[in-house]
Amino acid sequence: MNAPSEREELNWKQTTLYALGAVAAFHLAYTFSSLSFLIVVYLFCLFRLANVASPRKAFYIGLAIGMATFAPQLGFFWNIFKGAAVALWTVLAFWIGLLLLLSHAALRRFGPMAFALLVPFLWTGLEFFRSELYYLKFSWMNVGYVFSGSPGVLEFSGVGVYGVGFVLMAALAGLSLFPRKLSCTLTTVFILILGAALNFLPPTTATDSSGKLVAVAGVQMEFPPEAGVTFVLDRLVKKFPEAELIVLSEYAFDGPIPEKVKAWCRKNQKYLVAGGKELLPADQYYNTAFVVNPEGEIIFRQGKSVPIQFFKDGLPAPEQKLWDSPWGKIGICICYDLSYRRVVDELVRQGAQALIVPTMDVADWGKHQHELHARVAPTRAAEYGIPIFRVCSSGISQLVNAHGRVESTAPFPGDEAMIAGSLSVARHGRLPFDRWLAPFCVGLTALAALWLALQRFLKKNRRQPPAFRPLATVLEP
Repeated sequence: MNAPSEREELNWKQTTLYALGAVAAFHLAYTFSSLSFLIVVYLFCLFRLANVASPRKAFYIGLAIGMATFAPQLGFFWNIFKGAAVALWTVLAFWIGLLLLLSHAALRRFGPMAFALLVPFLWTGLEFFRSELYYLKFSWMNVGYVFSGSPGVLEFSGVGVYGVGFVLMAALAGLSLFPRKLSCTLTTVFILILGAALNFLPPTTATDSSGKLVAVAGVQMEFPPEAGVTFVLDRLVKKFPEAELIVLSEYAFDGPIPEKVKAWCRKNQKYLVAGGKELLPADQYYNTAFVVNPEGEIIFRQGKSVPIQFFKDGLPAPEQKLWDSPWGKIGICICYDLSYRRVVDELVRQGAQALIVPTMDVADWGKHQHELHARVAPTRAAEYGIPIFRVCSSGISQLVNAHGRVESTAPFPGDEAMIAGSLSVARHGRLPFDRWLAPFCVGLTALAALWLALQRFLKKNRRQPPAFRPLATVLEP
């Protein structure tokens, strides 16, 4: 486990070992919550692979690692997109290839010390860009979501879901600068301490009693017939009569809230949040969550900010606002919105004290898709310090407290499964440190990539002095 060096190149056996180690560690970390600390091994292997023999090898090895990690975890893409799933897996894998390419170039150009300083910024810049900043953005499978089962990592560090990756990569880079044996020992100790902390330290049991409590309940229904919704709602309030706020999933209705449902709210004196469509001219619409008060009036609506690519999912919402509810300021994210920091950042900046998240996860997409999506809410609650009530069409619905702990769930598959509990509205949320760190890393990564590309271009095209040729040869016709 040597510190990186310009003179040290990995042979094919070492390269294969690190590549396989990265893939194995990634899958173990994402599959078993008790092994989430192995994500550090994944990052370590990527760090070491900067020492491969050539830029071409670096890129293709990274691409192979990306395919071997993302494709199995996101196998449900095939159910949704069929053959196009291969292209989407390749797009995600490309960013790991680009990371190793830039890492290789930076190590060779700048040397071990500067490379160790730069690599955390490269990692975070690329991860943030591929997750948040371009059309094919997709935030799942990043390092921070590994710790959704250990939300204290995000809550106590305050660095955010992208900042966790930065800190871990920075720690590995720093440890690599020690002499070989000491570096090996310290890295191993670091990984073991992290594993012990995640598995044996007791989780926080603190509750936020500074805000108001609201009794919430929800029921999972996937594309329900309009006529049957009120019958299910009757069963819900019979089982949970104390519920003050009822939540249904995204696309609970194929249009605005039906009059029959508004009448149900008047009769039962309940608030209702439910997904539907705000219809627009030319067969367009906003994918919208409507809030109905106990008088049966729509008092608030919020459109989906990030419609799913390649789906007919409505137009992006023109603005984000908070519902000034009787219990505090509540932000509404619709399904995919919760996966994106810019959406939640804006709601928390406006003063959101809790989030309601109507969600559509189609049952045919499979159990693993639902399990991966269920990582998002605990992660967001922990990094922003606000509770989340997420009701899905077919699971996995969640009531998450402000510390990122899941207090109640409804399962997958779970047609008409119910979920209820008390949502403790936080006094205020917080913006994690990586709100500023991650965009800075993107800018620094772009500058580093441009500079390295320019240096390579100049090196390849540097003019050599012309070879001597006799004058008679030059003048020949």
